[in-house]
Amino acid sequence: MTDPIIIERYQAFAEKTFGFRFKNVELLLMAFTHRSYVNEHRSTAKAHNERLEFLGDAVLELAVTEYLYVKYTDPEGVLTSWRAALVRTESISAAASKMGFEDMLRLSRGEKRGSDRAKHQILANSFEAVTGAIYLDQGYKVAEKFITDHILATFDEILRTGSWRDPKSHLQEVAQNVEGVTPSYRVLEEVGPDHDKIFTLGVYVAGKLKGKGIGPSKQAAQQKAAEDALTQYEQA
Repeated sequence: MTDPIIIERYQAFAEKTFGFRFKNVELLLMAFTHRSYVNEHRSTAKAHNERLEFLGDAVLELAVTEYLYVKYTDPEGVLTSWRAALVRTESISAAASKMGFEDMLRLSRGEKRGSDRAKHQILANSFEAVTGAIYLDQGYKVAEKFITDHILATFDEILRTGSWRDPKSHLQEVAQNVEGVTPSYRVLEEVGPDHDKIFTLGVYVAGKLKGKGIGPSKQAAQQKAAEDALTQYEQA
């Protein structure tokens, strides 16, 4: 049986953050429990959040898809890009961080010392798991409101900034329109061990360095470099 003090801590968090208390707060506790914590506390922790994450991912996708379908008449390809921007790791990790999820996570000592990339992924996973817990405990309408308040509320900003567009594709369009050439990418630096390497890439247009990006893969660094270059074009 879970310590009543821990139960009340999570109930208080739910009431403050979501505006309601859980009927079965063990679901919320599970949503914040990482697999590593269970492995480290086998006598007291029995379930981690991966199944809730699986469920919450589906609920999140449905709510976002329904919202876009009902509100907009744009082609499927555009709606798909918008949905991807709303549910990507960065978006839901930011939402989880804003709500203070990091303080509620139950992680092993090793995971607590993990890289920023790993922490962002864990936060994103916890957002999906909490969505699943809310769905099971409160029903779809409450889960939908949670998604609306914390994910769909960012959509106007995504549209305004154009961040839903793939940065590399967008930069290619801009560079070809403005300078008549296609951008190219080069690795500027690689640091760290093979399992946790960080790449710095530059994007060049007509031989000139237009932007730099850092990421855990060459693809991620290319996207960041393209974003940086787009900013330079906007400011020109």
